[in-house]
Amino acid sequence: MAGGWARDGAVQDQIDDTVNDAVSAARARMPRGESAEYCDECGEEIPEKRREALPGVRTCVACQSGRDAAVRQSGINRRGSKDSQLR
Repeated sequence: MAGGWARDGAVQDQIDDTVNDAVSAARARMPRGESAEYCDECGEEIPEKRREALPGVRTCVACQSGRDAAVRQSGINRRGSKDSQLR
């Protein structure tokens, strides 16, 4: 599928590397260590089950949901990206 001087499979290798880099970056951003008992943003108690499920968690569910929504709204539009067209 690759053209020019690229070897066969080079496009898939590039896609795989992009996915692997994104997974590594996401894992690096995951919290580690001891969880907070109270949310860093609002001060509400973080439920014990959440602290057990996500070691190192620093925010309650409501505050984390707000953060996640903000990231989705300011994220990259991948619908028109070259990578999405190669799949």
